[in-house]
Amino acid sequence: MQLKNLSLICGILALSLTVTSFAVKAEANSSLPLVIAQSQEKGGVFQRLGLTDEQKTKIQEIRRSTRTELDKILTEQQREQLKTTMQNRQGGRRVFDSLNLSDEQKNQLRQVMQSQKTQIEALLTTEQKEQLQKHREQMRARRQQRNM
Repeated sequence: MQLKNLSLICGILALSLTVTSFAVKAEANSSLPLVIAQSQEKGGVFQRLGLTDEQKTKIQEIRRSTRTELDKILTEQQREQLKTTMQNRQGGRRVFDSLNLSDEQKNQLRQVMQSQKTQIEALLTTEQKEQLQKHREQMRARRQQRNM
């Protein structure tokens, strides 16, 4: 059960780090509305939820905050290794296995990612939450099919 939770957390973290890195790169070259538009072009689940501009902005802020927290948890070597792996689009959920995280780091990551999930879900309408839950169930089913 803990392995499933850790895998889920790592998947969410990888997604968050990927989107955040794209947003940070885009923000350096443009204004915030363009950052949001560029991140939506990626076709992520949040694009399908019909988010308002305010929700999009707040989610970007939550993700930036999460990234800052993650940077505090990881060592410099782990951050560099994660950055390289994400730039090369390698590893998926397994990327964190190669970081040799301590039990304390795993617990801290779990807490940070749970906090991010809770904050984002608090921004969503009931309909958006239902759509997000449906998407998560579909992703879970796909993972189970691949593992068979």
